[in-house]
Amino acid sequence: MLFTGKGGVGKTTMAAATAVRSAARGRRTVVISCDPAHSLADAFGTDFGSVGAALAPKLWGQQLDAQQMLEEAWGPLQDYMERVLGWAGVDGIEAEELSLLPGLEEVFSLAEIAQLATSGQWDTVVVDCAPTAETVRLLSLPDVLRWYMDRLFPAQRRITRLVAPALTRLTRVPVAGEDVFGSVEAFYNRIKLARELLTDPVRTSVRLVVNPEKLVVAEARRTFSYLSLYGYCVDMVISNRVWPAEVSDPRLAGWNETQREYQRQIHDDFAPVECRTVGLAREEVVGVAALRQIGSELYGRSDPARALRAESPMKLSGTGNRRELSVRLPFVDRGDLEVGQVGSDLFVRVGPYRRAVALPDSLRRFELSEATLRDETLHVVFSSADAARESSGATRAAAARAGAL
Repeated sequence: MLFTGKGGVGKTTMAAATAVRSAARGRRTVVISCDPAHSLADAFGTDFGSVGAALAPKLWGQQLDAQQMLEEAWGPLQDYMERVLGWAGVDGIEAEELSLLPGLEEVFSLAEIAQLATSGQWDTVVVDCAPTAETVRLLSLPDVLRWYMDRLFPAQRRITRLVAPALTRLTRVPVAGEDVFGSVEAFYNRIKLARELLTDPVRTSVRLVVNPEKLVVAEARRTFSYLSLYGYCVDMVISNRVWPAEVSDPRLAGWNETQREYQRQIHDDFAPVECRTVGLAREEVVGVAALRQIGSELYGRSDPARALRAESPMKLSGTGNRRELSVRLPFVDRGDLEVGQVGSDLFVRVGPYRRAVALPDSLRRFELSEATLRDETLHVVFSSADAARESSGATRAAAARAGAL
């Protein structure tokens, strides 16, 4: 279960409370953080660091430290980049710093999550993600890497093999060897495994945490759209810090009414996704006991680890000369959407995010013929190449007979 939300809404508390509740039901549970702020340990009132620690029976907490994995998979590539930067005149310390791409450690967190989930050691893995914008960028990375690895990486590897002997004789610039390309490939394979796990709606759920406030709800709507674009299933929206009904102070009457209005909007906007509510706590939520109360309020008698909506946002249907790919994209306006096909890739842009969808082999001889947005779902129709040409020819002929050309 991945928990995310706008910074400050209480996603760390909801993740920690869910983990406590899961462990209390007898599930071997690990709760981890891939948020650079690392406030998860603070929610438990302890310091468990990257080594981790037992927090309660069947509950383990850990702050992800991807440094070791980074050194193993990225080491040869980092060494190569340092040699190139050194050849260009960059000092050693500066070259070492520049060879580490921003956010690289967080990227390796994806691989660490997959490793924990497939190790057999845990029944439930609860992840406290970074705030929404960082989470969306992180979860979109596997698609960006896939396009590069499928299209450019093999050719670049072959070309380097051919020209390396000549380059080493003509220039002193460092040439990438097989160890460098092998590191890139190993890095990608780990991220690919993580994506396969995280986009499986039966095994992974994303849970959005919101406060009943205008800016928070607006960002949650956008986040929901972007997560759907990249194939991640949101199965719960949690409204946190809701004023209790018994608060009758006239000075808070406006706040109460505003929260009630946004509560109604959250339930209407995100349906059929289940929306749950957690009231404003009477005191700061720190420690297992306080988290246990929050978990009880959030889940009642239900299993917190049960997927509430095991539905992939993307579906393929149709037979014969016509296929349709449908992608659920709630809250998206037509003006924010662009669709196009280049070879065997379907490119879909929603706002600032673009995804290259690798079309299955069954669509390799098909061409995009129509794309429409209706009922919060993008419908992309593909026709076989022959049928598409016939349809296009018939349309031009009919238009010519009507005097439109």
